[in-house]
Amino acid sequence: MSCKIYLIRHGQSLGNLNNVFLGHTDMDLSPLGYKQAEICCEFLATKGIDIIYSSDLLRAYNTSRPLCNALNKEAVKSENLREIYAGEWEGKTFDFIRENYKEAFDVWHNDIGNAEINSGESVKQLYERVSAEILKIAENNDGKTVAVFTHATVIRTLYCFCGNMPLSEMKNINWCPNASVSEVIYSNKKFTMPVYGNNEFLGNIKTALPSDI
Repeated sequence: MSCKIYLIRHGQSLGNLNNVFLGHTDMDLSPLGYKQAEICCEFLATKGIDIIYSSDLLRAYNTSRPLCNALNKEAVKSENLREIYAGEWEGKTFDFIRENYKEAFDVWHNDIGNAEINSGESVKQLYERVSAEILKIAENNDGKTVAVFTHATVIRTLYCFCGNMPLSEMKNINWCPNASVSEVIYSNKKFTMPVYGNNEFLGNIKTALPSDI
């Protein structure tokens, strides 16, 4: 059994633009995010993709739309591919969170694998949710090439999952940029991620999360 998965982080969102923690808050792409989505999907359109999956949140789903249109396919939406549920942090600016949830945010910033968001998901819960979903996608698509449009924390946790790394190591992994593509191989019931966060195809319109998040 084998499957190749392209993991795509959504383009720049309005939340990214305004330094807001969205989580499950359903905010769309920025105008630049739409341009990034177009270029990213042009890159993906030549990769022989058989099926497209997406988080059901607008910023991920709308990133997938140019590829869906190019390949005449509809994305399979999944709540399990959503970003971490941010509880009391939902829709708040990072400055507000840093000031009002200092202890929890310090863990998020310095030891994210052990982070627990106030009244939200823990990173461990996210890890369990998305690793189960990516395994299901891989096993349901033997011999196929798959595109999965999702979110930054999801892809960061999956880096640990694919590398068989403890979540305590997650702090050493950088955030992948907007509209970047990571490659996952599922073979002999094992995952590897040979490419993480490739965005070279975006040229001069690359964007990423600030280092202090």
